Amino acid sequence: MGWLRRIRRRKRPDRFIELLIEQAEYTVRGAEALLEYLDAPSKEKAAAVTRLEKEADEVRRILIDELNRTFVTPLDREDIHALSRAIDDILDYAETTVDQLFILEVEPNDYLHRMVSMMRQATREIHLAVQRLEGHPQVAEDHAVRAKALHNRMETVYREALADLFHQPEDVEHIMRMLKLRETYRHLSNAADRWDAAANVLTDIVVKMP
Repeated sequence: MGWLRRIRRRKRPDRFIELLIEQAEYTVRGAEALLEYLDAPSKEKAAAVTRLEKEADEVRRILIDELNRTFVTPLDREDIHALSRAIDDILDYAETTVDQLFILEVEPNDYLHRMVSMMRQATREIHLAVQRLEGHPQVAEDHAVRAKALHNRMETVYREALADLFHQPEDVEHIMRMLKLRETYRHLSNAADRWDAAANVLTDIVVKMP
């Protein structure tokens, strides 16, 4: 019966951690769906990003509802709320980016692929960080640091993309394309700010742990 005692001793993940993990997983899937759209743009692939964002919103609603009804939480209430919001914001920016691309009929380029690939990497790091919070907080912090490094890389690519964009505009058509791409680049840069915010909250949580 030793196996039964071991099962009973296993600690079930906290409900708030479970919901944060679920939110982070949706964000990974959203970044992957956005990358798939860039590879082969279509109305269906754009709709997939929107669908994931709506499903993730429902998870956040449940988390906030439980937070409002729970007196004792495993982490600071403010940290749970801030982390949930930052993770949600990343996927929001993924959705607005695909909206920009689809509605404005922006043709994906190498800069967009590089930026969204970094978004996918960063969301994976955030997802892993949240998964490791309870059992391995130092590993969680390592993943958060990696996400922050990806934020810095994103800003470098963002500046490179803008510099290339404004290099010798040729005609009115080129200027219109330039304005559309600039707006899309800005959305992805804002997404990077939000995963940086999520990484900061994660490191703050780890510092507060005993």
